[in-house]
Amino acid sequence: MDTPAPTSTRRSGKEIRTPAVPTPVPAASADGTHDLKAPEYYLNRELTWLNFNFRVLQEAADPRTPLLERVKFLSIVSSNLDEFFMKRIGGLKQQMGAGVLERTPDGRTARQQVEESLALVRKLEARKRDVFVEVYRTLRRHDIRLAAFDDIAPEAREGLRAHFLENIYPLLTPQATDPAHPFPFISNLSLNLLVALRHTDGAVAPLARVKVPIGADTPRFLTVGTGNTFVPIETVIAGNLDILFPGMEVESVAYFRVTRNANTETSEEHADDLLAMIESELRERQFAPVVRLEVSRGMDAHQRGRLTAELGLDEAADVFEVDGLLGLRDLLELYRIEAPELRDAPHHPVDHPLLATAKSVFHATREARFLLLHHPYQAFSTSVERLLQEAARDPKVRAIKMTLYRTSSQTKVIDHLAMAARNGKQVAVVVELKARFDEAANLRWASRLEEAGIHVTYGVVGLKTHCKLILVVRQDYDGIRTYAHVGTGNYNAVTARSYSDIGLLTSDERIGREVVELFNYLTTGFKPKRDYAKLLPAPKMLKPALLQKIQREADLHTPDSPGLIRIKTNALEDIEVTRALYRAGMKGVQVELIVRDTCRLRPGIPGLSDNVRVISIVGRFLEHARLFHFRNGGAEEWFLGSADCMRRNLESRVETMVTVEDPALREELRYFFDRQWEDRRSAWDMCGDGSYVQRRPTKRAHTSSQTTMMGWAGKRLREAMRLRKRKPSGPGRAP
Repeated sequence: MDTPAPTSTRRSGKEIRTPAVPTPVPAASADGTHDLKAPEYYLNRELTWLNFNFRVLQEAADPRTPLLERVKFLSIVSSNLDEFFMKRIGGLKQQMGAGVLERTPDGRTARQQVEESLALVRKLEARKRDVFVEVYRTLRRHDIRLAAFDDIAPEAREGLRAHFLENIYPLLTPQATDPAHPFPFISNLSLNLLVALRHTDGAVAPLARVKVPIGADTPRFLTVGTGNTFVPIETVIAGNLDILFPGMEVESVAYFRVTRNANTETSEEHADDLLAMIESELRERQFAPVVRLEVSRGMDAHQRGRLTAELGLDEAADVFEVDGLLGLRDLLELYRIEAPELRDAPHHPVDHPLLATAKSVFHATREARFLLLHHPYQAFSTSVERLLQEAARDPKVRAIKMTLYRTSSQTKVIDHLAMAARNGKQVAVVVELKARFDEAANLRWASRLEEAGIHVTYGVVGLKTHCKLILVVRQDYDGIRTYAHVGTGNYNAVTARSYSDIGLLTSDERIGREVVELFNYLTTGFKPKRDYAKLLPAPKMLKPALLQKIQREADLHTPDSPGLIRIKTNALEDIEVTRALYRAGMKGVQVELIVRDTCRLRPGIPGLSDNVRVISIVGRFLEHARLFHFRNGGAEEWFLGSADCMRRNLESRVETMVTVEDPALREELRYFFDRQWEDRRSAWDMCGDGSYVQRRPTKRAHTSSQTTMMGWAGKRLREAMRLRKRKPSGPGRAP
């Protein structure tokens, strides 16, 4: 099926399905075998990622989703598409320009991928427009309105005109396009007015471009009066052009927006100064080629053609005509309206039961040896941030080491590290400067850390540092001991409340030694033989280990002792891992995959993947955890960590997975996986043609797995507090 998802909802009782990926469904040869090198066995990365956005968009369409949350999902899809053009379409166009003819594992050239992706984007945009219209109708029923400047009452227009004169007009810089004024530079993701003018004597004036000054202090949507009526700033500017162009007649106003390629990476091996290289790349990105032009519906054909030519685009392929508002990512401003009844019920992460009842995080970790942290169900602030805060203040702590990939200004991690350095502890931080779209922020964090006297390094040349690690070295009563945190998510207080992640906090000596080894590699780049038993680091060990464990499951499979592989990952893109899973499934191994977005594997193909099922969870929180489970003939193994099943993660990044050996924690992971596998509210079943079908709720199962996990975390904490009240406290030895 190669059409957008139906507009039906659960109330209609119709099946909700996303588009299929236009690739022939593979069939066995005459002798019943399958050629796993054939391209039709693998779905395309770009098209399956776009398919994921149809699933996200369905959350905006679904009336079960609270109204302002629907607005949020519309914003998320729009933001995702912006990044898709900047990263993926931009990269593919670079390949086309360089004459790269190599085909992807699914048999497509760069040009084919661009053409098919753009066709699917147009269907997604059409679906998004329909959803926006329906959501807006519902907003109006709750007295939340969007109105153009010319459509509001005269007194309201006068108020906005005064606001325009004082707060917007000084920020505007109109630019003409004539022989004396070349076509201006159009910045990435900027919203612009294209104004056609005429002199009062009838002479035609050059076209003018006006950039809309949207920023931290200049919102996209301006409020009218004390209600919830919002006027897009671009229409306020359009309605007051007589101030900007006095004595001129305005013939027409149209809006446009450009997206530029974000792929400007330079080889680190030839960079004398990595910081200077990153700063240079950020400057280059501002001037990178345009890969998409969005224009408002009704723009004059001649003006549209001129814009297209000036930007060096193909009008048929690269220009998107938008009916209504451009840049719906800004709808996130409306999400912040004070209307709690139109949002999800507030979620307050709870403390981990063992940390809630302990005076010291080190005491609790040493006593338990292993703790699993489930974010956002359990609080990041009272676990990970608390670990760093106590480490900074504890006189027994000698050193702190950690990796930083993405963080935020609301995270106290940086403050705690700076305090630790001031308190005389050795502090070392590996900062990944090339975290896409966070480069500028990471440059600032790196400078601040260095100013605090912290030893900052930038990882290994040629590899991104994507692992999530904290190591604390402490002088305990019985000698030096290490405390380690290995996680699936970034050390970011904002995403820790909206992403579903898992972390292992442990005092295990062997894991501590191996984390020390990994930090030594990150800070030196030296590659001597290092001994790992409980960590599986990439790029050297992780992928071979995964392939070996998948093959082992196939080898051990018997009817009496059936094989089982369970994987939760954001993406399944690596061809070798996909091929290994096919082979295991063909041997009879049950393969259960929870893959959030991109998935190359085709489940349910007769004789190939009958035993393989794939689901995707799309809900309130972004699924971000990575888990691997192998039954291993009954001697089961569980791993968690930072790596997705993508070639870049397994071969071009420093990642790590850690084994989870404690039986109680394995049961926690099993409970978590089972709840997601049984989800009837937020789960989608993947079909062999690459489409997805949304599951229908039943009377017994209609709650999302995320809601279940919220209840689970709260129940565990309450039980722990009840036990604490019953148990008399006694003297104990400080750790």
